[in-house]
Amino acid sequence: MTVLECKNLYKEYKDTIALSNINFSVNRGELVSIIGPSGAGKSTLLRCINRMIEATSGQIIFDGVNVLELNKTELRKQRTKIGMIFQHYNLVNRLSVIENVLHGRLGYKSTLSGVLGRYSEAEKVQAFGILARLGLQEHAYKRCDELSGGQKQRVGIARALIQDPKLVLCDEPIASLDPSSAKVIMDYLKDINRDMGITCLVNLHQVDVALRYSDRIIGIRGGRIIYAGVPAELKEETIHEIYGSKQGELIID
Repeated sequence: MTVLECKNLYKEYKDTIALSNINFSVNRGELVSIIGPSGAGKSTLLRCINRMIEATSGQIIFDGVNVLELNKTELRKQRTKIGMIFQHYNLVNRLSVIENVLHGRLGYKSTLSGVLGRYSEAEKVQAFGILARLGLQEHAYKRCDELSGGQKQRVGIARALIQDPKLVLCDEPIASLDPSSAKVIMDYLKDINRDMGITCLVNLHQVDVALRYSDRIIGIRGGRIIYAGVPAELKEETIHEIYGSKQGELIID
């Protein structure tokens, strides 16, 4: 079953076309990677999907609804179904790990409840369960600025998971990490995708990582899709076409 479909999607900034005629779909339970060089439009695409950026034209159908047609109230509700994981974590460093994770429930709260940090006992139990799953239970009361980069990214994953999302968008989740931490994060994402059945759309710069973890790969260059298919059919010449040059060393052993 299709959970996400982009149809004839365009994004323009004044005289620059960031995305041009983007068409693809993602099936429920898939892990799909978007690869391409810096500036290809990968981050713009993910941000258009949850309307952090407004697309210029086209359709984004998520869970049977055209996201681009939603008003503010409808969009807020729809976003509870879409988790977001960022390259630079987007955590509140002065707050504890558990507080940052519980922020993932804010979309379900009234403004007052969110400001006052009112969370139910069930939500707190869920948060600790997710932290345990990600190997972070002993860090629950640490400030986030005390954590390593890999630990911070796991907190970001936990914050997304507590939303009970149908789709998780991951914007370069390993770009700021060393190879060992990157492997840990990708292993967790794959486990979540496989064991919890959560659909993942992941921006990656590293082709080898995409080949290893993805069900399907979308290759973008200059805001256009160059390749869309299974990893086994992604040829070397197509990789060169996407990146414009030969890729560097593999980063995950």
